[in-house]
Order: sequence, then C-alpha cells, then structure tokens
Amino acid sequence: VITEAGFGADLGAEKFLDIKCGYSGLSPKTVVIVATVRALKYHGGVSLKELTTENLEALEKGLSNLDKHIENMQGFDLPVVVAINKFISDTDAEVNLIKKHVESLGERAEISEGWEKGGAGTLNLARAVVESIASCKTTYKPVYQWDESIEEKITKVATHIYGADGVEFSLKAKRQMNRINQLGMNNLPICIAKTQKSLSDNDKLLGRPDHFRLNVREFEFAAGAGFIIPITGNMLRMPGLPATPAAEGIDIDDDGVISGLS
Repeated sequence: VITEAGFGADLGAEKFLDIKCGYSGLSPKTVVIVATVRALKYHGGVSLKELTTENLEALEKGLSNLDKHIENMQGFDLPVVVAINKFISDTDAEVNLIKKHVESLGERAEISEGWEKGGAGTLNLARAVVESIASCKTTYKPVYQWDESIEEKITKVATHIYGADGVEFSLKAKRQMNRINQLGMNNLPICIAKTQKSLSDNDKLLGRPDHFRLNVREFEFAAGAGFIIPITGNMLRMPGLPATPAAEGIDIDDDGVISGLS
C-alpha cells in the first residue's frame, strides 16, 4: 500500500507517522521524498519567473532544504528513496547534481519521468522503492509520545522536524491549551498547521532556516478525528485553485493526443 502524505516531509509525513501510524499501529517500510529542480532552485533564491533557467549554483544552495527532509525521515528510523520528479525544463546537469548529492548522503535517488513518459518513466523509481521496502528491518520511531504535555509535543516537532530553537505561545494559545488540559484531552497527538513554503512558520525563510522560533497563535480541536491543531504563523489553511486552473487549457483529440501540458 502506498500513501501520498503530501506537502513536504515536515508536514504530511510527520503527521502520517506521528498520528496515523500511532492510531493504526502501522510501521512503514520506506519513505519516498519527491524533489524537483524547480523547488530546490526556489529554496536557493531563484525567483518564480527564472525557475526554468539552468542555475546550478542556486540549485546547490537549495539542496540544504532537501537535506533536512532526508534527515527528518532518517530520524524516524526509516529508509529513504528520493524521487527526482523531472520536468521538460530541467537540464541533465541539474538532475544529476541532485542525484549525486543524495547518493553522497548514503541514500538512493531515482529520476521519475512520469510527467513526460507516464508509467514507463517511473519504472526505475518503482524498482528502487520495492528494493528499499524489502531491505527495511526497522520499526519507525515517533518524534514524541502522546502522553507528553501539549507544549512538549509541539516543541519536539518544532525543534526536531522544523529546526526551530523553540516555541512561542500567544496568550490566546495559552488559554486554549489550558482549556484542552481541563477537558482531559491533552493526551491526543498534535496536527500542526503551518505554511508548506518553509520549514519555519514564515514563508519568506527559504532553504534550511535556523535561529527562529515557532509561533503558535491559537488552537483548534478535532475531538472526533482525535487530534489537537496548533495554528502557527499566517498561511492559507485550505489551498485553492488559481483563477484560471491549468485544466482549462488541457485537451485530448480523437486520436488520444493530449495537448496543453507544457
């Protein structure tokens, strides 16, 4: 079974491992981290308008972000496969730079060309994942224990996963945290709401930020689902489509030829 956790190993994977696996008793056998040349160049300081232009210097700088995601998954005691999701604008030099860097860290990286070639472009990745699963002999190790205090759980995720120096709680958050404790619901896991654009709660801090503190401004409480939601920084809670979704420019003709994907 493959689960797509989404929005970065600091968000989707952490929640999958610390919440879902805690409830289900499941222990994954490998983690696939999806990396793109564009995202890593963005974390290296390239503007959105220049992401399709080769820039090995910025790419190398942005690799610090990928390093942190890999370290986080290694911290769960799980093997890692990096899928380099290749697009038509990516150069061989850029893709090979990522691949060699990941391999220098002792992990496996495979180029995924599903965007261009469909299933045939992902065979090497699939084989790598199967081999990684077969070789896994460990049981995952969560970041925190559910019976720790709410503050301790948030602090462990902030420091171990995000790389923060610590956590700041607003007065509103402190009042709400006390209320959760009074209700006897403090032993539930936490599901932190945070921007996906940065390892921090500030979407302007790119790459691998350090010397920052996570700011918890308020809490929500999903009693039915069974988790506590600390809300950090300013972010769009439910990402939406742009005014004109890309799907409006995509078509397929009578011969099965698809257009509008470039």
